[in-house]
Amino acid sequence: MKSAPSPSSPVKRRFRLGLLAAAGALLLTACTGPTATQAPTNAPSDQPASSGQLTLAVITHGTAGDAFWNVVKNGAEAAGKQLGVKVDYNSDGDPGNQAKLIDNAVAQKVGGLVISMANPEALKPSIQKAVAAGIPVITINSGEDQSAAYGALAHVGQNESIAGQQAGAKFKALGKTKLLCVIHEAGNVGQAQRCDGAKQGFAGNVQTLQVDITNPTDTESRIKGAVQADPSIDAVLTLNSQVAALAVSAVKSAGSKAQVGTFDLNSDVVTAIKSGDVQFAVDQQQYEQGYLPVTMLKLYHDNANIIGAGKPILTGPNFVDKSNVDKIGAYVARGTR
Repeated sequence: MKSAPSPSSPVKRRFRLGLLAAAGALLLTACTGPTATQAPTNAPSDQPASSGQLTLAVITHGTAGDAFWNVVKNGAEAAGKQLGVKVDYNSDGDPGNQAKLIDNAVAQKVGGLVISMANPEALKPSIQKAVAAGIPVITINSGEDQSAAYGALAHVGQNESIAGQQAGAKFKALGKTKLLCVIHEAGNVGQAQRCDGAKQGFAGNVQTLQVDITNPTDTESRIKGAVQADPSIDAVLTLNSQVAALAVSAVKSAGSKAQVGTFDLNSDVVTAIKSGDVQFAVDQQQYEQGYLPVTMLKLYHDNANIIGAGKPILTGPNFVDKSNVDKIGAYVARGTR
């Protein structure tokens, strides 16, 4: 019978060297990670992985200094900071200029777009170019009805018709008989929907008044003139928190007994609700309109997640009045409502 090789035999030494070489190779692989030919395991199968920080462009129709859009911006930037996403916020109240901002973002090949569509038709070509370029788009605030048709992944905002109906119903419950609905941006489909909804909810006499938010003095003068010319107007609905303050001043200076309700919040509206100068505010939680789309586009980028199942994601309407203004007012002061 043949005896086993001794520990010092050449065969045994070759076996040991083989084991050491294999162990060294495994250790090297563990330290250096996957080779250049290995595909990342965390990228969705239908979307190539991208390198570098995700950059998103948020482009709205807000005017400079508008407190409402400052809160939207706060929400978008907070989400970006938490998720490690670069957020570039730009706005322009002129639809043509807003379209140019979208075109510029497409040319820069951003990783995603968040767009408010106050004037959908003016933005349609630019949005469709973005979609054709493979840039995911989420619309916010206005343009819910056109969002899916233009190729957006989802829409985040308030249903303006429902909000208007509920605001009109609030005034009806207060016993009002004639309502003035103040539109501050010409061509804004969302504002037209609010006033049309208010007519349905109020189920009474409703008139509209066109003003220009960029001219506060003229806006106040026009509201004052309207309630002076028609003393039967006993309710004024504004569609913006800054216009609400002007309406309160106009009603007082005109000696009118009309009560004011508004869309949206700022510190002046909070104070006016507490004093009784404003009866209620429709709160669409615009912080969410900035925060949620950034989160959604990050999820889409990382995992091809789509939220909403083709339906709008509603952030309102909610209502703020004397019953809850103290609580909500604290968030307004923080810039998150």
